[in-house]
Amino acid sequence: MKSAVTGGSGVVGSAVVKHLVASGHEVIAVARSSQAAAKLTGLGARPIDGDVLDPPSIDRLVAGCDWVFHIAGVNEMCSRHPDLMSRVNVEGTLNVMEASRRAGVARLVHTSSAVTLGELPGEIGSETTTHRGFYLSQYERSKQNAEQLLLEQATDLDVVIVNPSSVQGPGRATGTGKLILDVLNGRLPFLIDARISLVDIDDCARGHQLAAERGASGERYVLSGSTSTVKDLVSEFARATGSSLSVRFLPMWAATAGGAFVEVVARIAGKQPPVCREMVRVLRAGAAYDGSRATRELGLDYRPLGSMIERTVAWFRSEGLLK
Repeated sequence: MKSAVTGGSGVVGSAVVKHLVASGHEVIAVARSSQAAAKLTGLGARPIDGDVLDPPSIDRLVAGCDWVFHIAGVNEMCSRHPDLMSRVNVEGTLNVMEASRRAGVARLVHTSSAVTLGELPGEIGSETTTHRGFYLSQYERSKQNAEQLLLEQATDLDVVIVNPSSVQGPGRATGTGKLILDVLNGRLPFLIDARISLVDIDDCARGHQLAAERGASGERYVLSGSTSTVKDLVSEFARATGSSLSVRFLPMWAATAGGAFVEVVARIAGKQPPVCREMVRVLRAGAAYDGSRATRELGLDYRPLGSMIERTVAWFRSEGLLK
């Protein structure tokens, strides 16, 4: 089996590449830099120069492939370049779709996000959830637009969509992984308590491969193993690290005012704000997702939350990321 992967040097993409290579697949992955190419080679994939915004390079990537995994994307909060994020997430997806159609691939697995479910606050999101009708972030808008356009236009292409919740585990030290590190290292003393759903990075990668093997064409599969509160997660990470974490939980009004203030100051200074109104809005809403369809229909078994936390902490330590 020959598989093509976009975003193969990223957090989720590299985990998917590992699983495919371990399963005996010939894997070709797009690389946007020499560092990415070196990483992909180390994982056992064959890198080719390219970019999802460069259609000819994607044609070269998918030529002769059975499966295509489109994982590349931009996930940013407080972004100074939301238009670029939209181009990569929407236009890039359509470029991969068109290239897959031209190449006659057997199946395209598209990595979306659980945020596209658009559940209301307090609701548990699933594949059958009706979107609330408004967006909490520019990222959510771009990923939902990409997903909708893909389903509308790929009528003659076998497409399966996976919607991961917050992906955590070994290899994740950016995005929400960095927030966890900042808490553990005492650099983030204030938090908001809300619900959050997570999926272990290895479970997420296995979910991608199972979606390619067993998923129904045109269907979505939420990949989410557990739901907790931020306060309980802090306690679990404190237990796993054997340390006492000094974290204060702000009331919502204080977090909203603080996020707006930090954003304005950072924008005036011409810097990327570490916190902004968009981020607080997402955190305030919280998220809870039901990933049971992937278990029922794909056979995906999730790791317990405690196991994911222990794996994450062990990797942080091995990489020298914990103080």
